[in-house]
Formats: sequence, C-alpha cells, structure tokens
Amino acid sequence: MLDRIADWAISVVEALGPVGVAALVVLENIFPPIPSEIVLPLAGFVAATGDADLVVMIVAATIGSLIGAYLLYGIAAAIGPVRLRRFVVAHGRWFGLTEDDLDRSEAWFDDRANLAVLLCRCVPLMRSLISIPAGLRRMPLVPFTLYTLIGSLVWNTALIVAGYLLGDNWETAGQPAEIMQKAVLVVIGVAVAWFVWRRLILPRVSDTNG
Repeated sequence: MLDRIADWAISVVEALGPVGVAALVVLENIFPPIPSEIVLPLAGFVAATGDADLVVMIVAATIGSLIGAYLLYGIAAAIGPVRLRRFVVAHGRWFGLTEDDLDRSEAWFDDRANLAVLLCRCVPLMRSLISIPAGLRRMPLVPFTLYTLIGSLVWNTALIVAGYLLGDNWETAGQPAEIMQKAVLVVIGVAVAWFVWRRLILPRVSDTNG
C-alpha cells in the first residue's frame, strides 16, 4: 500500500509540479502515510531538471505545510479544551487518564508551546501531530503561524535541496528522515507501553496481590 501511495505521489509531482507538491504536503499533514521523504526530494529533483524553480518548490511545499497545519489546528480547536476535559472526566479511567494528567499536560504545553511547535515541525510524524495540542489549547494564531512557518521552511528546504543536489539519486535524500521516523515510532511505542504498564496493568496487579 505504501509503495502504491509513493508511486501515486511521484506521478502527482511530475504532472502538477509546485501545485502538486503543495497539495501533497497538505495531505501529508492530515494523512501521514503520504511520505514527505519522497515528495520533497522529488520536488528538488524536478527543479534540478529545469522543469520548475527550486525556490518556487520550497515556497509551494511550505505553503502546503501551513495549510495542513491550519486544518489540523482548526479541527482540534473545534473540539476544544472543554470537550476534551469532559471526555477525560467521563471516560479517562478506561485509558488511565485523570484530570490531573490533563492539567499537567496543558500546563506543560502552555509553557513550551512556541518551542514545541518549532522543533516538532522538524521531526517526522510529530510535524503533523503538534498541530493537535496547539489547536486544543487554542494557541494564538500569530505565534503558531510563525513557528510552524519557520520549522516547516527548515524541513522542506533541507529535503528539497538534498533532492536537487543528488539529482538521479534523489530517492536517497529521504533515508535519514526515514530513520528518524522509525526512531520516533520506537520512542512512542515505548512511551505507550510504559504508560499502559504504569497506569493500567500495575494497579490491577497490585490490587490482585493485595
């Protein structure tokens, strides 16, 4: 399936150029299996062939990143902190979550929102997901836009320029990002496993032994 998505993404970039790059980056923010590690280096390669301008490709990708981030932000903002808190109060126990957990999470994000958005926009998977807590906390749009723009510009420029410089070997430009993505998945998996053990399994084991 991922190979088919990658082939489709390549055909879109080759057919539509910068417009296709922008559209795919928007979709990649909402549907992460669309691989920016392929789309962006390919955009650089297309620019290297003379079929598009390098700067235009970078601008198109960054506009797409911003639009995608706004979409996720808007969805999360529509849910809002009040609905989220109601959900945690009503159903949080099934997930090992309490209002105190929510309070700590909200306080942590509020204190580090700008840095979190900036850095996460340069990390695979987290690039998209960071828009969700920003929307839930209704982070002011000006700093959200600014730090999303800066982080996205850094990420997009790095991969597009790499594809531009590598030419026919553009596919190798995304390999470091793929390694980063796997590392992020491992970290997330370990964190989820630890949370499940600490909050769901260990209390039941303790109650049984007690």
